[in-house]
Amino acid sequence: MWTIHDKMGFSPGHSVKCKNRIEVRDPQDDSLIATVPAVTAEGMEKAVKRGGEGAKIAAEMPVHQRVSVLHRSADLVASRREEFATLISREGSKTIREARKEVDRAVETLRISAEEARRIQGETLSFDQMPGSENRAGGWYRFPIGLVGAITPFNDPLNLVAHKVGPAVASGNAVIVKPASFTPLSALKLWEVMQEAGLPSPVFSVVPGRGGEVGDVLVSHPDVRMVSFTGGVDAGREIARKAGIKKLSMELGSNCPAIVLGDADLPAAVESCVSGAFWAAGQNCLKVQRVYIEDSIYADFLERFVSRTRQYRIGDKLSEETDMGPLIHRREAERVDRWVREALDQGATLCCGGERDGAYYSPTVLTDLPEGSCLEREEVFGPVVGLYPVRSAEEAVKRANRSDFGLQAGVFTKNLDQAFGLIRRLEVGGVMVNDSSDYRIDAMPFGGVKQSGLGREGVRFAIGEMTETKVVCFRLGS
Repeated sequence: MWTIHDKMGFSPGHSVKCKNRIEVRDPQDDSLIATVPAVTAEGMEKAVKRGGEGAKIAAEMPVHQRVSVLHRSADLVASRREEFATLISREGSKTIREARKEVDRAVETLRISAEEARRIQGETLSFDQMPGSENRAGGWYRFPIGLVGAITPFNDPLNLVAHKVGPAVASGNAVIVKPASFTPLSALKLWEVMQEAGLPSPVFSVVPGRGGEVGDVLVSHPDVRMVSFTGGVDAGREIARKAGIKKLSMELGSNCPAIVLGDADLPAAVESCVSGAFWAAGQNCLKVQRVYIEDSIYADFLERFVSRTRQYRIGDKLSEETDMGPLIHRREAERVDRWVREALDQGATLCCGGERDGAYYSPTVLTDLPEGSCLEREEVFGPVVGLYPVRSAEEAVKRANRSDFGLQAGVFTKNLDQAFGLIRRLEVGGVMVNDSSDYRIDAMPFGGVKQSGLGREGVRFAIGEMTETKVVCFRLGS
């Protein structure tokens, strides 16, 4: 088992004793990996007070110090790549190969944060555009918002923490992270690394605990000036209700479509959509859940897609040969299975998969999904994908936009006119042309429309969310 010190990550320098513990278990076999403190509401109150002190320290940190800490943190994570990857894989659902990619992305996120810290700039403003203001000069600049509360999910337990912490530190803020109870260890390990890199301890805290207890304090506390949340729609609504007047940044998931037109590179489209559907056992907000294929290639695409899906190797997460591990918990696998059974009862056709073994669920392909079924309407967050024939690009767009979500979409075509037409009409935050919806780099703006969230992540854009604009005007002598 990993050993987690009771004071690691929260209220550093203070003695905080927690009677209750959170057991962190490997979803593959339910073995105990570690226990961490289950911080109480009182403990979170202390962490927020400490974070307020951290916000003052962070605001006074010169840019070169922020840059140095972030670069040093990135170097330390990179030097411990295998250690971080093993931890990500053990506490979560990712295979060791998937986990290594997450570590690499977290390193990139921290490095981009260091670079963007240099580029937080303002502009001069021509006050003399207004008659009577000829003797005024000035402009505007950006200043830190203060203390950021961050709530992160289980599916990317390192990189999504880095996406909150990196921009917060880069922009001179303090940050408290409340990690998912299933996967707190990667966040705690990053905290440890950033302390080693020289970040003043009150600037960044990790507070593990039950969401309904510590999470409520974090989002509603008046000293927390912004909440950055990645998670489900229902939780997002509750946070918005409880937060009061403060900034909110929310990534709330999706039900991502891919559109494959008749002129697409079929093998490439199949490979991209299969990977997009089943990466991290489908527990990914960008996962491909609905694929709309033009009639002329539908049969060929379906045959190729099912054949490639059946090649997916399920098994031990730490094996180099495994393509897909378990879901985060047996309950989630049972829920996914229930949704599949409901769809089949309503007339859907099972092409492959549909089998559960503990927390494992086999990669599943369905056709003939009825309109309004959970799998057609909601975010499945599991390894299930539906394939739909369509007569035209226009029909594909109409059906893709029928969802209440709008995070990203994939479009496969060689026709630029068709591509730009789809880009204009798709109601999403990002369109990936000749890639699935699952494509992302950490420097790009990331977020969606409709119920997929508020604001944008991606380091530069998160910094924009975590800073405020201040106007400065000098009245000059005549």
